[in-house]
Amino acid sequence: MSAYRFSDNHPMNPERMRMTADLLEQLDVMEQVGGRFSSSYSASDDELFQIHTPEYVAAVKRAGEGHADEAFGLGTEDNPIFPDIHDAAARLYGASLMGAALVLGDAGVPVVNFGGGMHHAHSGNASGFCIYNDAAAAILRLLSSGVKKVMYIDVDAHHGDGVQDIFYDDPRVMTVSLHESGRSLFPGTGFPNETGGPNAPNSAVNVALPAGIRDNGWLRAFTAIVPAVARAFEPEVIVSQHGCDGHELDPLTNLRLSIDGQRQTAIEIAYLAQELTENRWLATGGGGYDIARTVPRAWTHLVAVAAGKPLDVQTPVPQKFRDYISERYGVDAPEKMGDEAELWWRGWEMGYDPADPVDRAIMATRKEAFPGLGLDPWFD
Repeated sequence: MSAYRFSDNHPMNPERMRMTADLLEQLDVMEQVGGRFSSSYSASDDELFQIHTPEYVAAVKRAGEGHADEAFGLGTEDNPIFPDIHDAAARLYGASLMGAALVLGDAGVPVVNFGGGMHHAHSGNASGFCIYNDAAAAILRLLSSGVKKVMYIDVDAHHGDGVQDIFYDDPRVMTVSLHESGRSLFPGTGFPNETGGPNAPNSAVNVALPAGIRDNGWLRAFTAIVPAVARAFEPEVIVSQHGCDGHELDPLTNLRLSIDGQRQTAIEIAYLAQELTENRWLATGGGGYDIARTVPRAWTHLVAVAAGKPLDVQTPVPQKFRDYISERYGVDAPEKMGDEAELWWRGWEMGYDPADPVDRAIMATRKEAFPGLGLDPWFD
């Protein structure tokens, strides 16, 4: 997956995946949880055509030969072309297809593809550093295998527009996205009134949160909306996207979350997977551009949470890892696996505060999404 490299200066640096794997190894997480790494494969054209148009796939292949076509979102500042662009993107896509197949096995063990989560890619164009939409591919593979309902939960700082667009008129899929409002952040979509197409009303749920939000507001929003709509929808499988670009150190967004808050968000999703889907849960990575201090810790926590053995936030970061990122990136390496954040948030049952911009964002979503699901915006 290290081949997914637009350029040496591009924010989407695959080094973050290697460092995540290194941190998992140095903390012995995989051994402790009984997990294993699996090699991916390059998805076939037929598999890509399940989500993407043949014309777009052909354009991506041409891009690898040096022919950029901005009509397909290729060769732009966000999505520069490089020689291995097709194969590199097809491998990320293939990994999530593998994850979907594993989730359907009898073990009831969640799967994590932290190299995936390319949620901005649309059926006919690249967008936002994303070439092929692996999350959408995994969802469709699950549906094609007999799953009747899939819930997609996106907790990246950016709206999961590509996945939403692909399934906007499909009642078998509920897409839920918590993100910084499109008024202040790319892609400029994901508002509460985006609730699904004519054949799939109430299938899209969007929580557009104000810039500057911290853990307490984020977790209040998550717990005020996601569990209720999940229980109303009754999914058989959960697919989630865990971009960690909402962290306060991330250079591309305006949220102020901690590692502790992102870990807790993963735990909340794990609770839903246990309650509703018998642990049939595929988690992917996504955004995250503070590649040394934030991404490896966030995704190491994700793997541990998915395996049912969360790491304590007080766990020391191995000295070998700290030395590497200090020397390689010239930053102060974190000493612990958490940020010493104090996690506390008001549950929705404590009441609505119309003077609070976070509460107003929550209520805007509840008013749009809840009635069609048989839920009361004020009391459920």
